[in-house]
Amino acid sequence: MFRSCLRRPVGQDHALLGSSPFLFRRLAETRDGLEAQEAEDLIWGLWMTHSAREAEEQLDRATRAIAAREFEEAEVLLDRLVHDYPAYAEAWNKRATMYFVQGRDAKSLADIRRTLELEPRHFGALAGFGQICLRQGDRVAALFAFDAALSVNPHLAAVRAMVAELSAEGAKTVH
Repeated sequence: MFRSCLRRPVGQDHALLGSSPFLFRRLAETRDGLEAQEAEDLIWGLWMTHSAREAEEQLDRATRAIAAREFEEAEVLLDRLVHDYPAYAEAWNKRATMYFVQGRDAKSLADIRRTLELEPRHFGALAGFGQICLRQGDRVAALFAFDAALSVNPHLAAVRAMVAELSAEGAKTVH
């Protein structure tokens, strides 16, 4: 799954991210918390955008439905999104998130895989993969996934805390 972390994004609407690696470099290199938050917010903003306004609006509605725990509505919207816009990485990631919240790990993992194929730097998807591994009792894989997420975004405090906890418990990755 993590071999894709070495590739460039392929999603149709990630031209801005692809031509602006400075955001990811800034996120990875800064020690300033405010600057890191600003870079992360810009990245999330770009991930949420799409050249088709309808796709963006549909993703926004799906995101609100997930937050309201209206999963049937969210699933209909997200199924349509990934069908109509298969290169929209954030649509796959949001559906993976919805599946995760519902405990539908196999479906979530499939969508995380697709998210990472389209956007290998998606630290949210990497962290989500780690959470599923943890929930399934695979602490070594969880640590590996969390390390991968932190290599892209070292400012994920909750993920860093999980790495510290797993490392203290003796989970190791192949470094």
